[in-house]
Amino acid sequence: MTTHIDKDIDCVLVGEHEIDQIVSELADEFNRKYAYIDGETNKLLVICVLKGAVMFMTDLVRKLNIPLRIEFMQISSYGASSTSCGELRIKLDLPSDYDLKGYDILVIEDIIDSGNTLKQLTVNLKARGAKSVITCVMLDKPSRRVIEYTPNYTGKKIPDVFVVGYGLDFDEKYRYLPYVGVLKPSAYE
Repeated sequence: MTTHIDKDIDCVLVGEHEIDQIVSELADEFNRKYAYIDGETNKLLVICVLKGAVMFMTDLVRKLNIPLRIEFMQISSYGASSTSCGELRIKLDLPSDYDLKGYDILVIEDIIDSGNTLKQLTVNLKARGAKSVITCVMLDKPSRRVIEYTPNYTGKKIPDVFVVGYGLDFDEKYRYLPYVGVLKPSAYE
């Protein structure tokens, strides 16, 4: 059955099965990488960049078998536009008294295009005393990069198309779709 939302989708770019496969492969990698984490002297903090990465982060951490803490940050550079304005806006930050010393930080983000957001966030977290900062994105649009920055882990590289679903939105719509789809230009123009 086709809904009015599905009519806005030109095509499915990353289906549910492929998403599950990507998440499982990344989880296996992180379980190996962070095998030394004991939760006492070695601590892992997963930071989910809201709102887009929440589905990806949730699926990912459920497949991890290491002790971890979860925190959230809300950062925006889009608003109600289909292109980044280039200005990083931290809407929700970690508590000011949060001590990051001794933490390995794994930042989970839904998508990277220009690279500005993740680079600035990485610098910010390192300046707060994190032991290490690793970034993981579900989707990467390398053709949109305006600065030199490569995430440490990428689920899938995609072409320069406007995508929604699996947490990604346009003007707070489409996040709940179980796949990543290409949004028809008629839906955002």
